[in-house]
Amino acid sequence: MQPHLRVAVVGAGWAGLAAGVELAAAGAAVTLFEAARQPGGRARSVAVREYVLDNGQHILIGAYRDTLRLMRLVGADPERLLRRLPLELAFPGARPRPFRLRLPRLPAPLHLAVGLLAASGVPLAEKLGAARFMRHLQTSDYRLPADCTVGELLDRHAQHGALRRHMWEPLCLAALNTAPRDASAQIFANVLRDSLGGGRADTDLLLPAADLDRLFPLPAVEFIRRHGGEIRLSTRVEQIDDDLSNDGLRIADETFDRIVLATAPQHAAALLAGHPATAALGAQLATYAYEPIGTVYLAYPPETSLPFPMLGLDAADGKGLGQWVFDRGALGGPRGVLGFVLSAHGAWDERDSAALAAELHVELEDALRRKLPPPLWQQTIRERRATFSCRPSLPRPAPRSPRDGLWIAGDYACADYPATIEGAVRSGIAAARGILSETP
Repeated sequence: MQPHLRVAVVGAGWAGLAAGVELAAAGAAVTLFEAARQPGGRARSVAVREYVLDNGQHILIGAYRDTLRLMRLVGADPERLLRRLPLELAFPGARPRPFRLRLPRLPAPLHLAVGLLAASGVPLAEKLGAARFMRHLQTSDYRLPADCTVGELLDRHAQHGALRRHMWEPLCLAALNTAPRDASAQIFANVLRDSLGGGRADTDLLLPAADLDRLFPLPAVEFIRRHGGEIRLSTRVEQIDDDLSNDGLRIADETFDRIVLATAPQHAAALLAGHPATAALGAQLATYAYEPIGTVYLAYPPETSLPFPMLGLDAADGKGLGQWVFDRGALGGPRGVLGFVLSAHGAWDERDSAALAAELHVELEDALRRKLPPPLWQQTIRERRATFSCRPSLPRPAPRSPRDGLWIAGDYACADYPATIEGAVRSGIAAARGILSETP
């Protein structure tokens, strides 16, 4: 227990909340600062019409062990709040044949081998080539001689055709939120290591069956409060000062033994730039590029549904805008509301909301091969800086900053992972454990 350790956490996204929960559970006195009016950061709930929806359709997988552990710790039962499904990639509109790959509930690695062999819309030669590709990654312990782009990695191992278009590239976009032509192959290999290369349950899709706030942010806030912590929403931290008299760090007129900086990298850069010890790190973060995520909600009559909770879109001419569409009604949300997810920079971001919704409606009709009723309403949510652009050999900060007492948390500080919920949670845990391990 750390009853006399006072820690400030700046930022109440999933990284900051993870750090706060881990510290509070160890007995530290946590004060959490958040500039927004609600916790959750870039994975939060929003009010849309009369519904509570999410600012984006976030997907978890069975390999997210730290996220699942902290959910249980704060009293958010994953078995109740997440719908666990075997990994299934379905593109019913793919030409010349619909594509579908589903991993059966068999022991690893048999589940992957059987799933690949049974995939429809894929020539046998491609299936065998994919198995060889995964075997190569496994024998090299998922470490590449040098980082390159995902596109280059797939080319090097002759991964073309239906599996590239409907498995490798969509998995890259979903996990790294960066186009395969630009994305880090090493980070992608790490994702494959922990998912397809892990145990059978690691590949399961965990689709939220409740709004994001209930999955972790709100239970985490209540957990910190129950353990004596303080949550200060709508409170922006403009500066972190040294308190030489008390050998600590100061925010405004309060002194803390340690501070966890858990903001997005562009905000962290500004706070780091003002101190000589962290100026170089701030300058490094200031060079990061970013990728957007768009979510388009189309509300149809309640009887409208999808054949799968998660459906891939693939236009016949290869020029479609859509990537994935989720049936919110099948996931415990309002019936008839479909959420289209659009990752990374692309033609979709050049459309206005009305044009984007109209094109996605047509693409869904093409995928389902049937007419749909006109949407009752539509809502587009664009996160312009949803994630850092996960490029090859991108420098990533360590949890311990060069400044005494200041620690870094955020998905960008989890060097092994892309900008995912699990990466954010792991970074928060790493910062918290680092603080606890160095405190007498």
